[in-house]
This record gives sequence, structure tokens and C-alpha cells, in this order.
Amino acid sequence: MICPNCGHDNLPGGEECAGCGQDLTQLDLPSASNRVERSLMEDSVGKLCRLEPVVVGPTATLGDAIQAMLGTGIGALLVVDGAGKLVGIISERDLLTKLDADGDSYRALPVKEFMTPNPETLTTDATLAYALHKMDVGGYRHLPVVRDGKPEGVISVRDMLRHITHLCKDK
Repeated sequence: MICPNCGHDNLPGGEECAGCGQDLTQLDLPSASNRVERSLMEDSVGKLCRLEPVVVGPTATLGDAIQAMLGTGIGALLVVDGAGKLVGIISERDLLTKLDADGDSYRALPVKEFMTPNPETLTTDATLAYALHKMDVGGYRHLPVVRDGKPEGVISVRDMLRHITHLCKDK
């Protein structure tokens, strides 16, 4: 990168000019070269998240939660308190890793014993690239989208893949 201050030719990715010490971080921003990259960098999570998340209370039974997931075809439910604030998330992964194969004995247990409390969240204005990065780094397949602590929706890896696939098909 050429320093706009002194004209020194710096190595790509350098944080400051080797010639004059000027900060170069704001000058080395990535730019989109195709529709997929542009969408990931510019589109917000609000474009993909479900408008009405499926929620349960922390005292709902695990049986009810499982039926809600099966009935709606989703892999995670948001757990909210009486005021509607997000307190956790219960996902297929929580069920697979925390349940034993003890028949129906778990169905009457409360969701709060199996949920992931205080999950990572996104806001509707977060970019898709940020959401995808957060999913990758955290190993999440679902991320709640919140406003003022209350769920607005959920974004999943499946949602991201569908969006990217759609962009690739429409070329």
C-alpha cells in the first residue's frame, strides 16, 4: 500500500507506514469483488432472520420444547423470561449432548436445565459477514437476534447458506 502522506510503498496489511509512521489501518479496508461478497459485507442480519422467533419459557417442559422444534421444523428455540427478555437458547445440540437414552424420563424436565444460558446474540443491523464470523468462531449454528434484550428472531447457518446459494443462482 502506498502511503498517501509520504508516498512510501508499504507491505500489504501493514498497520502504519514504514516511512513516516502514519496509521494505515483505515486505508486498507476490504472491498467486495462480487455479489456474494457485497451481500456479506453490506446486508444486515435483519434481512435474513425470522420475524417472529419461536420462544419458550424456562419452566416449559423439554417435551414441549421438542414438540415445538419438530412442529416448526427449526433446530433451536429461544428461552425468554416473563418480561420477554432472552435468557437462553435450547438447540438440537443441547438435546443431543445433555440427554441420555433413558426413554421418556426427560420429557417433564424444565428447559432451563438443558438450555445454553446467556447466549451470544446479534442485532438486526449486524452485517452478514459479522454473523457468519461469530458463528464460525463460536461454533454456533443458531444465533438469536435481539433488540433491547428481547428476541427479534434467529439466524441460522442454513439461512446463510440459502442466501448465498440464492445469490449464486441469480448470476
